[in-house]
Amino acid sequence: MDDLTKDRVEQLLNYIMKKCLWQFNSRAWDRRKQNAGILGQTAQLLCGETPVHETANDKCYWVDAVLLAREYRARFPWINELSHDEIKALIKALHERLDFLTIDGSLNEELTVQHY
Repeated sequence: MDDLTKDRVEQLLNYIMKKCLWQFNSRAWDRRKQNAGILGQTAQLLCGETPVHETANDKCYWVDAVLLAREYRARFPWINELSHDEIKALIKALHERLDFLTIDGSLNEELTVQHY
């Protein structure tokens, strides 16, 4: 990943870490599912696509994705200049980084408690 992409991922991640409460779900599988749902739909919205809402969770993720896409467009004007392929690659890198920080690299042992 080049330096510009790393910087952009960190800008987007910083916004999530400071402003989005959904990142604090209490179980690893919930975090993984919501990260995929919210960031996947955010990428679709940023690319002008319409996400499908087949489940209640999809609808919930869509609400957070709408707000996140709106804030990303307003706070990071450079995102509006990216192609759809660049947006999807950027959000994929963001998703990987977020999963690492909030799940795979987390020292929070409560995330893996089976009876929680």
